[in-house]
Amino acid sequence: MDEIHIKARQLRNNMTPQEKKLWYYLRNNQINNCRFRRQYPIGNFIVDFVCRSKNLVIEIDGGQHNEQQSINYDNERTKYLKSRGFNVIRFWNSDIDENIEEVVNKIIEYLK
Repeated sequence: MDEIHIKARQLRNNMTPQEKKLWYYLRNNQINNCRFRRQYPIGNFIVDFVCRSKNLVIEIDGGQHNEQQSINYDNERTKYLKSRGFNVIRFWNSDIDENIEEVVNKIIEYLK
């Protein structure tokens, strides 16, 4: 197993509370019968969640994503993912913590 797949497995085993909370709704094809994978490698990046059949990547961002270095990294990452045909939607940790229903509804709307 190569390095990125090992790292993805480690991330799956150590998900953030917000990732765990959203995963509860995404797993087992619960949203529009779409299969999501978590901590999934795409190229040299590991995305939080992906629905490959809909080319949708979902990222959950914490406060560190407000720092300029992270903003630049996220922009490059999104640009790469879009070049591979993926659409990327992002939610803040606070979105997950404070209004998971709205987050799930936004995902459902996207998948229609």
